[in-house]
Amino acid sequence: MAYDMSAGYAAPGSTSLQDDALLPMFNIERVSLQFSVASDFVAAAVANNVLVLALSTGRILRIDLDSPADIDDIDLPKKASEIGVIKRLFLDPSASHLIITTTLAENFYLHTQSRSPKALSRLKGVVIESISWNPSQPTASTREILIGASDGNVYEVYIEPSSEFYRREERYLKGVYKTNDGPVTGLWTDIVPGRADMRRVIIVTPSSFLHFAGKIGRHGHEGSGSIFSKLFETESATVHELGNVSSGVVSGLAISPEAVESPGQDHTNAERLFGWLTSQGVLTGKLHLSSDTSELGGRVLGESKMVPRSQIPPSQSASGRTRKSQEPVQSMILSQWHILQLVDGRIVAINRLDDTVVLDQTVLEPGQSALGLVADLKKNTYWLFTNQEIFEIVLTDESRDVWKIMLKNQHFDAASQYAKTASQKDAVATASGDYLVGKGQYMEAAAVYGRSTKPFEQVALTFIDKGEQDALRKYLLTKLSTLKKSSIMQRMMLATWLVEVFMAKLNTLDDTITTKAELSESMNTAETQDQLSVIRKEYQDFVSKNKADLDRKTVYEITSSHGREQELLYFATVVNDYNYVLAYWVQRERWQETLDVLKKQTDPEIFYKYSSVLMAHVPVDLVEIMMRQTNLDAQKLIPAFLNYNNNTKVPLNQNQAVRYLLFEINQHQSIDAAIHNTLISIYASHPTRDESALLSYLEGQSYANEQNYDADFALRLCIQHKRVQSCVHIYSSMAQYVQAVDLALKYDEVDLASTVADRSNTEPALRKKLWLAIAKKVISQSSGIKTAIEFLRRVDLLRIEDLIPFFPDFVVIDDFKEEICTALEDYSRKIDELKKEMDESEETAAHIKTDIKALEQRYAIVEPGERCYVCGLPLLARQFFVFPCQHAFHSDCLAKRVVELAGIARGKRIAELQTEVSKGTSVGSKREKAIRELDALVGSSCVLCSEMAVKLIDEPFITATDDKEEWAL
Repeated sequence: MAYDMSAGYAAPGSTSLQDDALLPMFNIERVSLQFSVASDFVAAAVANNVLVLALSTGRILRIDLDSPADIDDIDLPKKASEIGVIKRLFLDPSASHLIITTTLAENFYLHTQSRSPKALSRLKGVVIESISWNPSQPTASTREILIGASDGNVYEVYIEPSSEFYRREERYLKGVYKTNDGPVTGLWTDIVPGRADMRRVIIVTPSSFLHFAGKIGRHGHEGSGSIFSKLFETESATVHELGNVSSGVVSGLAISPEAVESPGQDHTNAERLFGWLTSQGVLTGKLHLSSDTSELGGRVLGESKMVPRSQIPPSQSASGRTRKSQEPVQSMILSQWHILQLVDGRIVAINRLDDTVVLDQTVLEPGQSALGLVADLKKNTYWLFTNQEIFEIVLTDESRDVWKIMLKNQHFDAASQYAKTASQKDAVATASGDYLVGKGQYMEAAAVYGRSTKPFEQVALTFIDKGEQDALRKYLLTKLSTLKKSSIMQRMMLATWLVEVFMAKLNTLDDTITTKAELSESMNTAETQDQLSVIRKEYQDFVSKNKADLDRKTVYEITSSHGREQELLYFATVVNDYNYVLAYWVQRERWQETLDVLKKQTDPEIFYKYSSVLMAHVPVDLVEIMMRQTNLDAQKLIPAFLNYNNNTKVPLNQNQAVRYLLFEINQHQSIDAAIHNTLISIYASHPTRDESALLSYLEGQSYANEQNYDADFALRLCIQHKRVQSCVHIYSSMAQYVQAVDLALKYDEVDLASTVADRSNTEPALRKKLWLAIAKKVISQSSGIKTAIEFLRRVDLLRIEDLIPFFPDFVVIDDFKEEICTALEDYSRKIDELKKEMDESEETAAHIKTDIKALEQRYAIVEPGERCYVCGLPLLARQFFVFPCQHAFHSDCLAKRVVELAGIARGKRIAELQTEVSKGTSVGSKREKAIRELDALVGSSCVLCSEMAVKLIDEPFITATDDKEEWAL
């Protein structure tokens, strides 16, 4: 069998266009069969895209519609003559379990994994009319299911496939309920949300609809016993009964398929629709879900409605006349929005919302009988089976007209939910708004109008004429949210109008609060105050979201004209216009508010702009804030610091300009000369006479071997403000010791001058000059000679004769006679020491002359067998040198050794002289001069015990060329 839609039968009016809006909602197509069978279909079932067909011969065809070429052909274990013809097929929603019942009440079970149906022996003789599958839809076993029989009994059974030959498929079978009004034609079970131990069970007979909801029983392990017995024993049913029901009338229960709009949701907890086919029509409603089961049945039946049988139009006779009697409904199923019924070969579809007939189409030929309508609850497909043919009822965009019906019934929320196109949504919004305005529900209407295309002017004037400013505000907000970002002018106009509306509302609330307080102090204004807070928060949210649509200048003007300070500043903050906020608070001299705003800033330009005024009023807090910033250029803050220093008279340890400058220097390691010069300027110009702070700074620079300040600038300032110690320090750091001492002496700072003279690392002449200047000052200031003499004793460089020129002419020598005598004695002692040294030198010179004469007569004895200390050959074999130390060498051996040990220059000169003497290139006195120079270079000292030998102390005794065995011990 092949699933070929194109080869099927198309209903009149069908079209090949692919646009769902142009295709008919219902299209009935005949499915072409690619196989032949010798017998008719007697039963059919569809679930989860699996089609099961039963043939009159007892064969069962199982076809997967996703791959229709693969067909399972299954035979029942016994012949039809023994067990009867197959009467009904019951396929669970997952297509895993199939129960087959025959005309002789024989029942069989077939699992999807099996090809051999197993007889259900415990169900033998039970005529099955309906089955309620387990809502968890298991695949390994059926778990607990309910079976409705033709005798009114409801059985609970647990079926599990078994490979053991003697083991029954049914774990247990138990009758759990019994009706008294005919066969059980429909069953349904689902789980109460959030309550795994609770179930809802619906039982349908031709004349009654029973709704049970309650707890089920539990057992030690699954499948060990009935779980529904407790439910039916303890709970009473909510019942809907029909009277005067004739026997043999077709009855059944249909449940709508799982919702296709949200395929990912848990369908077991989704509210489904039910349809109960009766002789009077179809009772349809929603299967509400609630954890409170006490009123669940009443709610389900209370909100249900009967679609009467008379709603189905009568069929036409062969002659074209309308039949007066109504044909019975043969079968009924539910789609998401329609009730599909099979009536006399026709398929009639009725919209369950407004009971309108949307399809009435004859499908079967005259005399052709149908097995019935079947719905695939998993895949949302719908089928019609006859004895020889299969039709699929294809639904295209089934919910396309739902919004119209909802709108007509004034269910605007639902209509908006199902409206798909922009025009549909607009129609719903406009109608909903008009309805709400008519009911006086202006706030609700504003939200709806905002999503519609109703003329803006009409809506706005409606709210203005009604005095509904709140509704107008809500409408404008909603309208603004629907405008595109590209509609710049429209968005700006709406946003600006909203600012005006917000300000007016806030002022009205403020006036209301004030008026109530004046009329009665005891009157409770809490509600108005709460409303004020709500509106203010709404304004803040609006500004934050739509700041790009607002013109700053316009908003400032509107807000200021209403006197709304808080809203004005909030807007400025949201748009990051902190200059405006700061200027606002500074103008009003609200320093704490200014600082609060400044704490949140990181833009350096803001600090530069407001530093002068804030340093004048809140310097401590400002410096605290600036010290937390990392991107400030302190040089741009200097004008503020200088202005602050000029106008503020505080001690240096409380001066905030000094505090920040020191922070920059010590923490940020600033070497900017402007920063250092500013600090010196503040230190130097301060009224205090204590210059320890300035001096400490200058000394710190010197200790760090730095001078980040301008020395000339600092010197001028210190001289101008008479900071003598600092001036002296600067002069000293510049090595201008004379100027330093002169300045110190100018201000009678003798000790300071003495310190400079003591620490000056200069030549003795300069030091003496400095001390002479100090001595001159001391002598000129002293009241007596003794003071000068005491100063003289402190200095080692000066003598009494150096100070005599500085004494006045009238000074009597007796006043410093002792010092003069001491000096003369000292000079006499030094003369004696010099005379003694001269005598010793004369005696040493005489000894040297005697030694020189003795050297002229000195000689050395060379023995006949004496050898050269270099080559070891007899010394007398050729020209040789003998040294006073008795070491003797051949002339050439000594020269070679001296060349090796002497420097490069000396060795080169020896080689040149040897060449000159050996070749005889020079004669006479020139040759003798060369020989004398060569002898002097070679024989100046012994190579074994002179200074040259000492230089060889780091060379090893044994070299690589020596015979090591000779040195072996």
